[in-house]
Amino acid sequence: MSNLSNIPPHAVLPLQSYDRNALRSAAARAEQRVLQADCRGATDADSVLGEIAVGFSLPAPGSAGFEALYNRVTGLQPVHDADEPGFVVFLENLPETAAFDRKARDRLLDVFRDAADYFFDRQTAFRVFYSVDRKA
Repeated sequence: MSNLSNIPPHAVLPLQSYDRNALRSAAARAEQRVLQADCRGATDADSVLGEIAVGFSLPAPGSAGFEALYNRVTGLQPVHDADEPGFVVFLENLPETAAFDRKARDRLLDVFRDAADYFFDRQTAFRVFYSVDRKA
């Protein structure tokens, strides 16, 4: 699937259903900002949040946790003067460990769903694609 118009502008979806390169190309054509975090080495919530901060080039958090992540993500700005302002976000290799279980992953994805709603209210697309590393 290479056309972003076929994907809701405020979605959090499994990456396995999409072609990552096609999504990147579509984001470039739409002048949408691409954010990527590879959480392959993460094992718990703190390390996942750290990988996201590094991958997204977020400023060092004043506080840790999911609420702080929401505040920092919703502070991001789309490409200035883009015809279709928005973001395409890749959260890759989210761990599945005792310290970062399904409940923690759902909580993280809820942060991104809330951020998608925030941006949607501001007429800015925010599409998140994630994958889970079940061998972590």
